[in-house]
Amino acid sequence: MNPKVDFYFNKNKNWQEEVERLRLIALDCGLVEELKWGCPCYTHQENNIVLIHDFKEYCAFLFFKGALLSDPNHILIQQTANVQAARQIRFTNIIEILDQEATLKAYIHEAIEVEKAGLKVELKKTTEFKVAAEFQHKLDSIPALKKAFEALTPGRQRAYLLHFSSPKQSQTRTSRVDKCIPQILNGKGLND
Repeated sequence: MNPKVDFYFNKNKNWQEEVERLRLIALDCGLVEELKWGCPCYTHQENNIVLIHDFKEYCAFLFFKGALLSDPNHILIQQTANVQAARQIRFTNIIEILDQEATLKAYIHEAIEVEKAGLKVELKKTTEFKVAAEFQHKLDSIPALKKAFEALTPGRQRAYLLHFSSPKQSQTRTSRVDKCIPQILNGKGLND
């Protein structure tokens, strides 16, 4: 147990018993406990394997390369359509965790083997993401914007593309594009 992570388990009122049990399961699999993104993260040879996080309705194990796991029990959940690699196993009470403890350990051991084998999730290329018509119009009419956007890292490009294409109304898409143009021109990502 890493003392730097203890605060997470001490602050967690809604899911305290559940996340403490998840912690013991991860540690029992020989993983190293670290604090990443404000959450307990469990690694094997410095590779991220699984993370514990909690939400209002549930707590979860998040497998970083969950898309590569065999999932014989069909318990892995893709959080949103845009999540490519990670998968969650969600829990709403301690009984679910206790009942699935052997299964959870098996999933963790498989995730460790995925890392040992050096397997990678085949991510969609940035060119495969939808470009909102409103953003495409700006790219076509402002050469400096196109150049600045192409200079961004693929992850920053994808974040903008998802941000611009998600609203249903054209007016909202246009507003988002207009608001982000200065940031793109300054070489910044959506959340920079």
